[in-house]
Formats: sequence, C-alpha cells, structure tokens
Amino acid sequence: DSAGHEGLLGPGGVQWMTAGRGVIHSELPEQQSGRMAGFQLWLNLPARDKLCEPWYRDIAAGELPTFVTAEGVRVVAIAGRSHGVDGAVRREHTEPLYLDLALPAGARFVQALPADRNAFVYVHEGSVAIAGTAVPTGRMALLANAPEADRVVLVATAPARPLLVAGRPLGEPIVQYGP
Repeated sequence: DSAGHEGLLGPGGVQWMTAGRGVIHSELPEQQSGRMAGFQLWLNLPARDKLCEPWYRDIAAGELPTFVTAEGVRVVAIAGRSHGVDGAVRREHTEPLYLDLALPAGARFVQALPADRNAFVYVHEGSVAIAGTAVPTGRMALLANAPEADRVVLVATAPARPLLVAGRPLGEPIVQYGP
C-alpha cells in the first residue's frame, strides 16, 4: 500500500487495516484451485480518530485464537471476546466482535451480546436458525438489540459456517467516499 505495507495472506488468514489519514491499497487474489471466498468488512472510526496514522496487520490462520465448544462448534475469534477467549484484534470505541464459526448439524452456539450492540449473522455455508427464524446460505440476519437481550443463540439446521459480527454503535454520521 501507499504506506509501504505488504503482506501475503494464506487460507484462513485475516488482514486488519485502519485507513486513518488515508492509505491507497489493493488486493490481488490468487487462487491455486477450488473455490475462493473472502469477506471485507469496514468499521467506522470515532470522529476524533479519523486522522490517525494508518495501521496494518496480517494475521495468519495459525495465529488466530481458536477453540471448540462442548457441542463441537469451532470458533475462530478474530476480534472481541468469546467464551473467555480474546480475539486477535480489540478496539476500545466500537468493541467489535468478529467470530468465524463452524457448527456441526444440530449444534447450538450461544454468544453473550450486550443489548446496546448492533449485530448481524451472515451464513456462507449451510443454514442456522436464530430465535426460530431460518437463515440459509447467502443470507444475513440483522439482530435486534432489544433491551432484554443479552445473548444470541444459533442452532445449525445443517452443517453451517456463519460469521457473527457485532459492535458498539458510535452514534455519529457515516460519510463514505472512495473510488
């Protein structure tokens, strides 16, 4: 990128970047075989941090905190905290939670989620049910942050690979600009 950062991500790796004052970057995916999937998520910065120094980190799959629940759910903790395990990245203002989950059919996954967080689940393989609502492959469930809520429960109706993403809203305007 324009700040001199360079990296090479392998399967399951994560790139975390803070654009800050601005950085020009590009991704050049290369596929050896099979199907490649990737996700790019953008988190807003508080207004006071918009002009911070750009920051970049590649995190190899083997460096990402990973655990398996008693029900056999594999959890990769990219950001935030899950079941006592700190993710690879933490950010104080938005407190993002970013979990890559693999649920066997019939498995249940419960994640504490304060009611003041905005959250969604995106299912990229299989299907899950949330509060009795089916969320199939390629669909996203926007979770209501109801005052009485303190968790989200996912139940795999088939082997499933969902992402669970949440964060504290900043309550500031969002302005987007780019190529």
